Amino acid sequence: MAWISLFFAGVFEIVWAWAMKASDGFSKPWAVGLMLVTMALSFALLAHAMRSLPLGTAYAIWTGIGAFGAFVVGILVLGEPATPARIAAAGLILSGIVLMKISSH
Repeated sequence: MAWISLFFAGVFEIVWAWAMKASDGFSKPWAVGLMLVTMALSFALLAHAMRSLPLGTAYAIWTGIGAFGAFVVGILVLGEPATPARIAAAGLILSGIVLMKISSH
């Protein structure tokens, strides 16, 4: 159950990061509301996962899911550039998430 909580914590992190960008400096109330709700859900699920997962593992995977997911959303939704160097960097983040998961107890 901890891994499922951690996965969804990462998904909500992606949503709140996108909502923060969409808030345009906190000037759009709908986006600020979405950001606050998904931020609270993300932190609550992360805290739940940390009850049984090591701190370093849970936090690294949570931030990795958020970083990789925000990168993908940036490209697919916001039209940010998908340069070879950025894709390679995202691949390193993804490989770090996978390695952290398979090396955990």
